Amino acid sequence: MERVQKPRRSAGRYILIALLALIAFLAVAFFAYVNDYRHADETAVALLDSPSIRQVDNLTILTPDAGKETGNGFIFYPGGKVEETAYLPLLERLREGGVTVVLVKVPLRLAVFDVKAADKVYDAVPGVSSWYLGGHSLGGAMASSYVKGNEDKLSGLILLGAYPVNDSPIPTLCIYGSEGIMLDKTKLEGVANVLRLEGGNHAQFGNYDVQEGDGTATMSREEQQTIAADAMLAFMNAGA
Repeated sequence: MERVQKPRRSAGRYILIALLALIAFLAVAFFAYVNDYRHADETAVALLDSPSIRQVDNLTILTPDAGKETGNGFIFYPGGKVEETAYLPLLERLREGGVTVVLVKVPLRLAVFDVKAADKVYDAVPGVSSWYLGGHSLGGAMASSYVKGNEDKLSGLILLGAYPVNDSPIPTLCIYGSEGIMLDKTKLEGVANVLRLEGGNHAQFGNYDVQEGDGTATMSREEQQTIAADAMLAFMNAGA
């Protein structure tokens, strides 16, 4: 009887060792994946020294100059595996336009792990009369996902290089670059407010390195961000 059981116990040990090895391999692979992210450039990082920008926990808050406040607030979800600071140059343009902006830091730089990040903002940043939500790429998709069931908290949704993932009556603005080949543009059909930036691409909404799989932009990053910011401000100032 003992001779029959020994091989079974050995087989069980081998299976356990194999499973542990597989788990360890997957953990290392996942760690490597999430830590291979796109870093913000020097222009974006330098904005952290601005007196109008402060960081509280996982929130970076951009406050308009006194007397320029419009009462609008904008919560922004960063793109997947992009350092959130990379979006400060774009968001600074909104701040200069009188919008209170809150850039959220999400776990592992993937908004899918904190879809409800906006819930942390409302009480932390008082004085805003109308909140808008938006994001870039994966961040935009997760912002769209959050909107369903939270329409009463928001006045509009703004998506950059992304499309709505849920049907919602909330006013929506989608902006994308003509060279942003990563976006399935057929998903924008039915969206009332769509702005195509001729010569823009996917990555230039942020300040980070060239993104693999992206098209080559024929307009500058500064021009793309300026046009996008102007459209975003007009959308919010019109009350969506």
